Amino acid sequence: MICPLCEHCETKVLDKRDADAVSTRRRRECLGCHQRFTTYERVEQLDLMVAKHDGRREAFNPDKLRTGITLAVAKRPITSEQVDRLVADVELELRSAKTREIPADLIGSLVMTRLKELDDVAYIRFASVYRDFTDARSFQSEVKELLHHSTGRTTQIKPED
Repeated sequence: MICPLCEHCETKVLDKRDADAVSTRRRRECLGCHQRFTTYERVEQLDLMVAKHDGRREAFNPDKLRTGITLAVAKRPITSEQVDRLVADVELELRSAKTREIPADLIGSLVMTRLKELDDVAYIRFASVYRDFTDARSFQSEVKELLHHSTGRTTQIKPED
């Protein structure tokens, strides 16, 4: 480790401890100038790539996912901590897949599964964008399916004239 103060290339570790679940904190002393400094070590995460429907590839961005979920849960009784936990859970599941390239469909279905458990309205809002509803009938069909699964019985929804 090179000293950030004098650029001497020999240091010794005085103290080592876990900083959090993914990084280690090391307190070091330079053997040249005897100044102390702190370093952090963490495992490098694989860069996840999202395979889009149109064939494009882009880096997975948890902030983009958080923005979409935040729009879906707007004005619903869902805290930002719940949104952060949902994003973290989805990212953890994607990383545990042991593959670098993730289909966009997988991300959407993971979010929808979790939103369905969290809040029906947020689920429908997210589904309307994710599934790209083109008309009222496709929206109605999704609501009908949600009601069927949440109540265990088929519910009649009649379109208004």
